[in-house]
Amino acid sequence: MAKHHNSTDPEAQYRESLEGASNGTGVLAWVAHRAKPHTPPWLMTGAAGIGGSLAWVPAHGSAGYAVGLTLGSVGLTAATWWAGKSTTPQRRLHSAVTVAAGSAWFTGVALAGWNSLTFGAFWIGGAVLSLSWNVRQVMRRNPDAVQAATDADGSLLEKVKLAGAKIRRTEVEPNRVTADLVLPAGELTNDDVTKALGNLASGLDVATTAVRYLPDPDSARRGTLTVVPKDMLADVVEWEMPTNVGGSIADPLVIGRYDDGSPLMLWLPGDPQAGRNATHLLICGMSGSGKGDGALNVLTEIMGRRDVIVWLSDPKAFQDFGPLRPGLDWAVEGGAATEAMVSAVQGVIPARTRWLGAHGYRQWTPQAAEPQTDPAHSCRKGRACGCEGMPFLVAWFEEAANTLRFMGEDAFTGAAQEARSAGMALVISLQRPSHDQLSTSTRASLPSVLTFGLDPRDEGMALPGPVLDAGAHPGAWSNRRPGYCYLVTPGVDEQRHSAPGRTWRFTGRAARVMEQLAAWAQRNGAKVDPITAKAAAATVGNAYTQRNGQKDNADASDDPYEGSVYVEQDQDDDMAGRVDPEDTGLDPQAELPPVPDSLASFVLAGPSSVPDFTPEEARAAMDAIVAGFEQAGVMVIGPKDVMEQAEQFGRSRPWVSGEFRRLVEDGRLVPAAQKGRYRIVPAPALV
Repeated sequence: MAKHHNSTDPEAQYRESLEGASNGTGVLAWVAHRAKPHTPPWLMTGAAGIGGSLAWVPAHGSAGYAVGLTLGSVGLTAATWWAGKSTTPQRRLHSAVTVAAGSAWFTGVALAGWNSLTFGAFWIGGAVLSLSWNVRQVMRRNPDAVQAATDADGSLLEKVKLAGAKIRRTEVEPNRVTADLVLPAGELTNDDVTKALGNLASGLDVATTAVRYLPDPDSARRGTLTVVPKDMLADVVEWEMPTNVGGSIADPLVIGRYDDGSPLMLWLPGDPQAGRNATHLLICGMSGSGKGDGALNVLTEIMGRRDVIVWLSDPKAFQDFGPLRPGLDWAVEGGAATEAMVSAVQGVIPARTRWLGAHGYRQWTPQAAEPQTDPAHSCRKGRACGCEGMPFLVAWFEEAANTLRFMGEDAFTGAAQEARSAGMALVISLQRPSHDQLSTSTRASLPSVLTFGLDPRDEGMALPGPVLDAGAHPGAWSNRRPGYCYLVTPGVDEQRHSAPGRTWRFTGRAARVMEQLAAWAQRNGAKVDPITAKAAAATVGNAYTQRNGQKDNADASDDPYEGSVYVEQDQDDDMAGRVDPEDTGLDPQAELPPVPDSLASFVLAGPSSVPDFTPEEARAAMDAIVAGFEQAGVMVIGPKDVMEQAEQFGRSRPWVSGEFRRLVEDGRLVPAAQKGRYRIVPAPALV
């Protein structure tokens, strides 16, 4: 019985091939085994002879066949030369000559049939070509070359202070060499390799980022060394259109390519079957590093999916995202409007989580975005509920440094920690992920990062320590290589985390395609579900219902209390028992008493002199001021925002602060993320 060996040493494989029985059967088996790898060229030669004989029957004497076969021979030779451009020059030339000779002989025998010339050319030429490929195959095993390579590797490893390290297995791809490295026991550790990566790159004469090392998590002296000798990212590739228009947000977002040519992909929702967690995304990169194009790659991929809605804050007034704005569910330009969006994100999380749990989803999946016709995902026992689906929600905060300065470094911490279970993903984009802009708690809640060129001092906040140790170095690019990036995200192999990639370039020609994408999203994309819409309206009122200049039809109910996340709803229940006892006799639909003329004229037009308000009139004036902010859609305010109007009726800052405390106790205001700022609770949600 033959023995099976798993050695990867070329010399050991050669010695193993010589083993075998010495009797007649063993010798024949050994000859057959050794000859088998060399038979393909001879089989192809024989196939060409049979094919030429068969082709002679219809082709002899035909001028049309002569022209067609000649053109076909030329075309096949050119295609072989073109296809071999990624191989070595010797292999490319050898392949092209073989195809040219074989196709020329095939054309000749098909037209002229067998004669002394075609027979001699077949016998001699076919044998020579077949033997040339056999010789090439045999010469691949070169003991001298193996020894020289081993000596060279040892010399290089010794120079970079890794003497004694052994390369056990090498895998060579078109533009990628991967080797298993074993360090001497008790002398070196994986940390020594990571420290030597720069010297290895110097010894191999490649870029610093072209050499990476991934330690084996189960060993302190084993790991995988990867070298990418040629930078395939140097050529700029322009963005043309999203890769999967009409697909699901659960499918990968393809935003560029790695340095070995493979696609650069990320996922936002989780996948229970694949064991992949949902994620939030941090996009960072200094000015000129290509972060804007990278963000456009991600956003256009998202907007091309059928089961996702996007909320976007852009303090730059949509300078880059303008063509996409019509396809967004909610778009604001920063400041107080962004505060309202952050509050809405926080407000919809419990409502969405409650809905997903009631329908049997432990996390969001594409089925959650469809009408709920499956009894296994029903909020009613024993039958399908038919509820409208819930699309995935992406809350995107562009140039978030402005928002963080305005709201505080912990503005996104709470939402980032809770939103993943609610079928939501936060995208935070800023230039510098430094400690003075982004809190450690918020950074820890953003598992994924797409980082472009950075100041070297910010690398530790952008990328995890193991990725930096493996060879990632965005500080080496700065803003000199726009579009170059690293991607760390669930679902991507750890070896890829330290591999450079590059996103597609957006040019002026992309604006028209982005406009078409926004129009497609308006017509065919997901619409906000009632749960999310009502929760947002109950949290920030007009700031959401009148977003983008239009009233949301999902909230145009005749009953202002229907669907409020602050009021538990039962089918057979009414508002009884849900109001204070002293208000039992009040009609919630009745008109409020008119405001005194003097107070109304003051609130609407401002006084010509300081009026003498009673305490009750002053409180009514404050209530009217807050209502005015709500009517204008400004849902997050602070004492400084009302001081100018309060001073007009003779009230000071301490009085205003006291009124804010009163409004908080009454439930009209709720403390916002930033200290000293308060969110207005929409009037219907107060009941």
